[in-house]
Amino acid sequence: MIVLKTATEIDILRANGAILASVLNRVCEQVSLGQNTGELDRLAERLIRESGSEPAFRGMYGFPATICTSINEEIVHGIPSLKRQLKKGDILSIDIGLYRSGMYVDMATTVPIGEVDEKAAKLMQVTEEALWRGIGMVNIGNRLADVSHAIGSCIEDAGLYVVREYTGHGIGRELHEDPQILNYGESGQGPRLQIGMVLALEPMAKTVPGTVEVLADRWTVVTDHGALAAHFEHTVALTKNGVEVLTRGGV
Repeated sequence: MIVLKTATEIDILRANGAILASVLNRVCEQVSLGQNTGELDRLAERLIRESGSEPAFRGMYGFPATICTSINEEIVHGIPSLKRQLKKGDILSIDIGLYRSGMYVDMATTVPIGEVDEKAAKLMQVTEEALWRGIGMVNIGNRLADVSHAIGSCIEDAGLYVVREYTGHGIGRELHEDPQILNYGESGQGPRLQIGMVLALEPMAKTVPGTVEVLADRWTVVTDHGALAAHFEHTVALTKNGVEVLTRGGV
């Protein structure tokens, strides 16, 4: 069941989104050659708690960290480590969420470590563009699959591949709510978008087709054949004034 949010709840979500965007920006400022992902995780947790919020991911379903740090062929749910150092040419996806005043927000970005090759740069650019294409379809009266189609067609038209096994989702009182938001599909399908819907759109794309695999840590999801992957996400609300990106201000 899709839970529509009240104006008061969206006010809380808006404030939470601003906090989360600020935290992610601070974390990204520390991303550099030789930095380890465990220190990035410690920083994120400190900043979230100093804001009066709680990390959304830590302990959720047993996840052991505040942020997900996924490098190169890792798509999502990478576990930060003090032993995992960033290398020149890596791309790093950071997924982060927080909980405050009864409401969750969620966002993600992918950043380069120094100069990256043309393939990696294109992957990041297209995946972020796909997110904004999807956001552009969050309009009153559109159908949910209009969003999915916009995301998927942007990725596929660029000669890249959608990660179909993972999706966006509703968000608010719970981290993961209905509806599930596919990153592909035919337009004109699914429920109509209404005022009060709050959605976490999160395209994930990769450079070659194939399956995905979950590593032995039971969290980290990787591509087939070591293909690069990128991940971008914003939490958005549909209001009487149209779509509002609640986590705007993030990188």
